[in-house]
Amino acid sequence: MQDALKLILDIQDLDMQMIRLMRLKKERQKELSNIAAIKKDLQRKVLLKENEIIEIKKTIRLDEGDVQEVVDNLKKLESQQGSIRKVEEFNALSHEISGLEREKTAKELRLSDLIDKLAVEEDLLKGLKQSLDQTTVSSKELEEEIHQSLHHINEEGSQLKKQRDPLVKNADSEIFQIYERLLRNKKSRVVVPIENRSCSGCHILLTAQDENMVRKGERLVFCEHCSRILFWSESEIMEGRVAPRQRRRRAVKAG
Repeated sequence: MQDALKLILDIQDLDMQMIRLMRLKKERQKELSNIAAIKKDLQRKVLLKENEIIEIKKTIRLDEGDVQEVVDNLKKLESQQGSIRKVEEFNALSHEISGLEREKTAKELRLSDLIDKLAVEEDLLKGLKQSLDQTTVSSKELEEEIHQSLHHINEEGSQLKKQRDPLVKNADSEIFQIYERLLRNKKSRVVVPIENRSCSGCHILLTAQDENMVRKGERLVFCEHCSRILFWSESEIMEGRVAPRQRRRRAVKAG
């Protein structure tokens, strides 16, 4: 059983490296996604601002037409004033002209506000385009560095897989299936040594019976708390050998 676990431990070492690479790859891909999201958001804002400016310009053209229409009507009425003889008609025409002049003033004021708004929006659009250009230029080098990093990660992952495949082929199929199932759940080491009579995965104290079963290595022993596979490490074996000698030396001195 110990020999079978040693092969699983070799596979686990490679898997831990692969998990580290996958996490790093995910982080780097997230960086790319963040950069893309920033640029996409700026592009969206530029497009919205461009459409807004187009609508303002359309409104300005319509308002300019309205103002010109009022001006034309005023000229027509003013030209009629000289030919009117009756006071009532003259007063009515004057009243109509006054109304058109007020309408003209209001439309011109609205038109002036729109022109001012257009200037402000065009400045904002200019700023957005500058931000987009600067972001595109500044992110280019970082994106290239991330792509190179991802390429190296993929290469390293391929090398690890080449080392792993023959080990998997020679591993005990039943133990390997259990190992893989645990690994999928925990994404961390699932075959762990006993350290100071505790599971080194969850650090829960084990019973003497569990420790003895692990030491014998006759079958798989699982931590009752975290379900990891336990094994007896060389360091524990050495501690077990050294401790009695030290006790004997102290006993001799005491004698």
